Formats: sequence, C-alpha cells, structure tokens
Amino acid sequence: MMNPYLKSAMAAARAAADEIMRYYRGDFEVELKADQTPVTVADRRAEEIIREILLGDFPDHGFFGEEGGKEQEHAEFLWLVDPIDGTKSFVGGYGMFSTQIALMHEGRLILGVSSAPAAGEVAWASRGSGATLDDAPIQVSSVSRLQQASVSTGNLQTMAASSQWSRLGQIMAQVNRTRGYGDYYHYHRLAAGQLDAVIESDVNILDIAALSVIVEEAGGIFTDLQGKAPNLDTTSVLASTPGLHPILLDVLNGS
Repeated sequence: MMNPYLKSAMAAARAAADEIMRYYRGDFEVELKADQTPVTVADRRAEEIIREILLGDFPDHGFFGEEGGKEQEHAEFLWLVDPIDGTKSFVGGYGMFSTQIALMHEGRLILGVSSAPAAGEVAWASRGSGATLDDAPIQVSSVSRLQQASVSTGNLQTMAASSQWSRLGQIMAQVNRTRGYGDYYHYHRLAAGQLDAVIESDVNILDIAALSVIVEEAGGIFTDLQGKAPNLDTTSVLASTPGLHPILLDVLNGS
C-alpha cells in the first residue's frame, strides 16, 4: 500500500504528464531564462499543477521548484520538483524528458517519482520499500568489475576541464560498453539492472533528487563524484552497483 506522500506525488506526476503532453510537439513559445536554458508554458503549468496537489495535501510542507524557486525551504518536509527535466528535448520534439518529484525530510531524501510521459515510463521509490518501474520491482545488476560494466555519461563540461577528465578516460578504456544516454533515461536503466554506472559532473539537485532514491532503493549507490550523499548543493553524480562504486570513486579521485 502506498504511503500518503508517495500517493500524492504519483497523482501530481500523472496530472503533470497530462498537461505536458497537451503541449508536446505543439505550437508554443520558448523563452530563455537568465542561465540561457529554455522554459515554456508547459514547464510553468506543470509545476503549478504539481504544487497545487502537493501543498493541497500537505500545506505545512516546503516546496522547491525549478521555475518558482523555494517556499518554506526550512520546513521539516521539502518537496523538490523539476516539472520538465530536459526542456531542450521537450522543445526539440523527442522524448528524453521527464518530471522529477522528490521529498526531503530534515535533509534526507526519502521519496522519488520519475515520470517520462513521452516514453510511457514511470519509476518510483520510497525509503525501505524498494524501487518500481512501471508496476514491476527493479534491482541494480550484480556487476562488480570494470571489464564487465556498461557505463553511461551525461553532462561532463566541468569534468572535461579538470584533472578528472583523464581519469574518466582510464575508466572508459577498461569497461565493456560506453553510452551517453543522459537525463532520466540512464538512471532508470541503472535501477533496472540494464546499465551498471552513471557519471555526470554538471547537474542540479532537482534533476537527480528523485532518481537518487530510486537507484538506492533498487540496491545501488548514489553519491556525488567525491562520494558524498546528495544534498541541496549537489552538482555531480557517481551512481552504480555496490561492487563498482568504490572502484570508480578511487579512479576518479586519483586514489
């Protein structure tokens, strides 16, 4: 039986998906935010819908949205929401975008819903209850050797300008397969045991908060590139099977 927080988050994700798909591949204006990333009416409307549902159910909770910023950020419970993670994909008319909804309790992420409406995929998890993808339980793989591993990378601009770039090259030279899926997609594949590690150096906590809970509840390890647990300031990711994580962490940090 779903806990009330997860039930509310799932309802918000479904309502947002309906709104987003009304606009997908349609005619809408695209604006550029101060950081030069795009935003559309679909982003704003989806966030409004999610906010209305979550705060309607839990009015004492805080809310941190990609488009609207923070409300009651010091509340005991804080919702973290990116209504369309991958707006460039949404604008471009291809389905590598998702809605990310996570719940943080006193600084610890406890729940995550990741909905990819164009792909028809929904993953979710709450602490202690395992992870689910499209109504089926999921588990990370048992791969523990680089030579067996499939590794996907996402945003790497910061890493490319650092000493870690050559270390990433050492990893990629040894693994079985390399991919660059990006966005929600490679985290879903990792949690489902279809991929063994994900490495990114340039993310926002709203992009990966929900996904971190899903990967961890599927049995994986999810940290930043220095091995720290996700928090509001997280900007990088090293997520993998338990066997691979210490190996990857050591190589990336020159140990």
